[in-house]
Amino acid sequence: MQDFTIERAGGEPVRGRAHVGVVASGNLEVLCEPPRGDGTRVRVRTTVDGYETIWRTVIGRFLDRRPIAAEIEINDFGATPATVSLRLEQALESLA
Repeated sequence: MQDFTIERAGGEPVRGRAHVGVVASGNLEVLCEPPRGDGTRVRVRTTVDGYETIWRTVIGRFLDRRPIAAEIEINDFGATPATVSLRLEQALESLA
């Protein structure tokens, strides 16, 4: 089990809260809420060890495309990078 945080400064604060996905085989959930400070903080909890570099890349690319400020919690049970990106997009779309 890995648990780590990714932080990035700046971005447009999200308004409201979102919860998408479920923690089940090959899936993950994303919880998103307004930032507590400046920028974005993403906490990742995953059952798969050794992929922190990939997580940082996927989340970095997402934040490059969608410069937001938010508190995001990701609870993973073996999702692929494509699923991670999809769930993050779904969370933002549900806030629109």
